[in-house]
Amino acid sequence: MSNSAIVTGGAGFIGSHLVDALVADGYAVTVVDDLSSGDARRVAEQATLRELDIVDGGALDAVIQEVRPNAIFHLAAQASVVASVEDPGRDCEVNVKGTLNVVQSAGRVEAPVVFTSTGGALYGDDAPMPTPEDRIPEPLSPYGASKWAAEAYVKTWALSSGISHAVCRLGNVYGPRQNPHGEAGVVAIFAHHLYSGQRPKLYGQGKPTRDYVFVADVVSALLAARGRRGTYNIATGVETDVRTIWEELCAGAGKQIEPELADLRPGELQHSCLDPSRAERELGWQPQVQITEGLRRTYEALLAEFEAE
Repeated sequence: MSNSAIVTGGAGFIGSHLVDALVADGYAVTVVDDLSSGDARRVAEQATLRELDIVDGGALDAVIQEVRPNAIFHLAAQASVVASVEDPGRDCEVNVKGTLNVVQSAGRVEAPVVFTSTGGALYGDDAPMPTPEDRIPEPLSPYGASKWAAEAYVKTWALSSGISHAVCRLGNVYGPRQNPHGEAGVVAIFAHHLYSGQRPKLYGQGKPTRDYVFVADVVSALLAARGRRGTYNIATGVETDVRTIWEELCAGAGKQIEPELADLRPGELQHSCLDPSRAERELGWQPQVQITEGLRRTYEALLAEFEAE
């Protein structure tokens, strides 16, 4: 029998890249996605799409029982900091209850789970830079709180079941297929502003820093975490400020547009940078794509996507 995998959120930005990689590795892949933010057109033809909400535990369990996967990659989430502030109840329902549903059903078929958490929204503004995994989280938003709570369920079910579930705390992921029309995903948002000739709004006066990690590097980390038990920062360990991201993209596009400066929005961090050394030691993983190269590749790919639309 061939290996099989379920990817929740597999019609999304990161999830669709992961599905492509699993298909290329010979996996039979089932995508679970409610398509609230995902796009069915991103799902590889070789994969099977099951449209459902992970909050619906019965429907999710039926799919997992049917597929009986060798691995579950849990990426489905409410991923907007601003939306979590506006509706913390829904944020909790998706990120906490949805994750509990995943690990409960995974336990029934003894499938290891790789859970994508957040690094940027978890540690808080007072964390040392770069931040190691043993830093006690101090999230500033309901989104960060819900991801931390979800992590606890993943770890608890790993301990109680003996199944090796992994938590991957991601930096600020960017790359092709990222949605430019939301509040998150600053690289894609900036790329679309360049494409349309509009001034972007740089929150925090363009000074906030993030740890930007290319989507292909994230996919390789998630694959490396299969069947491992632990918590891993998946990032570069390098801070880049928002203004630099905009200027790098402008240089790559051969354009110069002066941005609008604004204050940070509620729940957003001033600085974030993650220490990825544990992932290097235990998973044998290191990021391969430098920020300048990643931004160039991302802009070229997103430009083609925008023109196709």
